[in-house]
Amino acid sequence: MLFLDYIPDLNPLEYEIYHYIANNLKTVTYMRIRDLADETHTSTASILRFCHKFECNGFSEFKVKLQLYYESINQAQIADVDETQHIHFLERVNEPFLDQKIGQAVSLLADKGLVLFLGSGSSEPIAAYGSLYFTNLSQTALRIEDPSNYPIEWFPDNILAQTCVIALSVTGETKEIIHYIKRLNTKKCSIISITNSDSSTISRMSDLNIPYTINRETIYKTSDNHDKTIELTSQLPALFLIEKIAKRLRLQKNI
Repeated sequence: MLFLDYIPDLNPLEYEIYHYIANNLKTVTYMRIRDLADETHTSTASILRFCHKFECNGFSEFKVKLQLYYESINQAQIADVDETQHIHFLERVNEPFLDQKIGQAVSLLADKGLVLFLGSGSSEPIAAYGSLYFTNLSQTALRIEDPSNYPIEWFPDNILAQTCVIALSVTGETKEIIHYIKRLNTKKCSIISITNSDSSTISRMSDLNIPYTINRETIYKTSDNHDKTIELTSQLPALFLIEKIAKRLRLQKNI
């Protein structure tokens, strides 16, 4: 609700305050507490209690968080219709840097019997798609559905030696994936990561990183914890790279 990632316990009067603020986000950021009280037919004391339920010490702090929330929504909406970054990515795919990365990925996968896809959050459905797409092209592939609770010890060492892991993360800083890769690094499996940045933790922990480098887009949720954001960064580059690698791998095996 607004910039919180949960719904606070509001009474009927506070819901009236909430509905007014939600419908007048920009206006409220410039109001005095007395102005908001007058507009909602409440008291300044009611406004302060409302602010406390939104984890704010007072109305001034509430307005700061509300302003950040309002700006993030508008930035996300503007970026949502910007297709130029996808066009630029597609133009870069056949340039030497990314084309070489794709070739290296195919080489790593060529003699592997199993591909494991890792993804969390918005990357989780992309991992599911990747495992299905590889399987459809006759390459045995599975997805680790819950990396934080899936023990790597379930895989015998001889199986892991024939396994290549494809880790998906927009930021390259997804904690569950980092934790899982740390355990994988003690084994003999290969790790390919597909991320937005080549300087992230996951990219450095991988045998090969393929960065797609587009503008990151998020919606702000809380001011005191930057991890609490809604990830809006496009997954089209990750999907394209998965398909490109899978098809080139199939073509190489058919030669």
